[in-house]
Amino acid sequence: MKIVETAALLQLCLYATATVWAQSSTDTVTAAAGDTAILPCYSTGNVTPSLTRWTKDGREVLSGDSAAGQRLSVLPDGSLNIRAVSPEDEGSYLCSSTLPLHASFRAEVQLRVVGGPESLSTFISPAKALPNGTLVTYRGSTIFFNCSSSSNASRQLSWAFRGASSGNNSLVSSTGSWLHFSIEDIQPSAQGNYSCRSRNTVSHQTTNISTQLLVYHVPDRHPECLWKLAQDTYHVHFICSWVDAYPPANLSWVESHGGPDEVYILLSKVSPSLSVTLNRSVLFDGQTVACVAKHEALPPGTKKECSFTIVPPFPEGEPLVTTLEETNVTLTCTEKQSTPPAHTAWKRGLKQEDIIPGSKYILSVDGPVFKLTIINVGKDDEGIYFCRSENPLTVRELEVYLTVKTSSVYTGAIIGVFLAVLIVGSAIIIAKMLYSSRHRVCLGGGLGQADQDREDVVSLVESDDEQIFQDTVPRLPPLTNGCNTTLVQIHGIPSSDQEDTEPPDTSSQQQDDVEKEEPVTLVTY
Repeated sequence: MKIVETAALLQLCLYATATVWAQSSTDTVTAAAGDTAILPCYSTGNVTPSLTRWTKDGREVLSGDSAAGQRLSVLPDGSLNIRAVSPEDEGSYLCSSTLPLHASFRAEVQLRVVGGPESLSTFISPAKALPNGTLVTYRGSTIFFNCSSSSNASRQLSWAFRGASSGNNSLVSSTGSWLHFSIEDIQPSAQGNYSCRSRNTVSHQTTNISTQLLVYHVPDRHPECLWKLAQDTYHVHFICSWVDAYPPANLSWVESHGGPDEVYILLSKVSPSLSVTLNRSVLFDGQTVACVAKHEALPPGTKKECSFTIVPPFPEGEPLVTTLEETNVTLTCTEKQSTPPAHTAWKRGLKQEDIIPGSKYILSVDGPVFKLTIINVGKDDEGIYFCRSENPLTVRELEVYLTVKTSSVYTGAIIGVFLAVLIVGSAIIIAKMLYSSRHRVCLGGGLGQADQDREDVVSLVESDDEQIFQDTVPRLPPLTNGCNTTLVQIHGIPSSDQEDTEPPDTSSQQQDDVEKEEPVTLVTY
């Protein structure tokens, strides 16, 4: 009896258990598109359900075990396995599992499919796009960099730079849907690849866009014009260089014949340097040759060029040089106006023989001055020397004649100069003496009588009585050699002794003076 009651009670307990539902909380599973997602169902103990049924949004998606190779399958523990998850798999899933002894279990799982990052784009401005997608900007510009991405999950954006001399350097990063930064006064060192990277923080998937940015620039200076003389001196190489321009500029050698419309292109090429060779037949005095550079980085209206005007040589110096034997002498020649620069050298003799430097001849150059020093000059060194200057246009020479004198010749010359100076000095002294005594010469006394008459006083006599003069002075002719004549009266000057001892007798003195009057002729001009 007791056995029957126990079996009945056990059956009743099993029946009661079959009617109990186990309800778990809602779980959330996140998976990236393309990944495999596992949705758990019964997670209590190690009991394997006998039957599992999965529904999505009220519709059954899978019941029981699935065949191999299908995208959806039920694992032995009742979990739902989804391979190659797609955005369409996202939703709410319900799991119903039947356990042994007719017990059941239900669980709800939320599947979230994250995608991306998607729609990644970059924008760099201001910049010009080349046909291959490369962007171009110019030195000194301000450049703005923008990057954006769309994703239904958290993402991280970052900008990185890789240059010619640097690795992949991170510039800026942030979480969000867009990221931007700018570079002011951009320089050639900022030329390289700029990459925007978007990373999905859930799926860890990344996407990247890389853009090459070129920074065009030109040097501030003008091109450099050089010339190089050929060995035959009939040709000249004109060289133009502008090596710091990027990309290389278009260089052109042009020649001008005077007017702005008379410009002819000799050679043109895109290159850091350009050379052209011209011969003497196409060169002329006053011809202008220029190197013109063209580059898109140059501002409008800016011109970069170098030029020069062809000028023939013109050596200058003293054509006559005199020196003494057994001394050193230096012949000097200056040539500074030739364009291109002339090749200048000293030659000797009518055959213009080369002068070989040594202990006898010393050649030196000081800028445009060319010197030839001859040591211990002798008579054999006398003769003609040539300072010969040649450029691709023409040849010109300076003739210098060297005269070598002996020391005796110079001694006679010094004596001769001394005598000449002595004679000239004597003549000057005599002339000054004659000039200072010119009035006495005119009186007719001459230089010899000047001292004898020094104590006589000459005075003019005026009288109303002409008879006195007629008696005492003979009549004189009115003119003598163009000089006027007049009468004078000479009085003797008493000595100082007589003046001191006794007073003069006025009456007798006047009588004596009348008796002692002598007629003279005064010549005036």
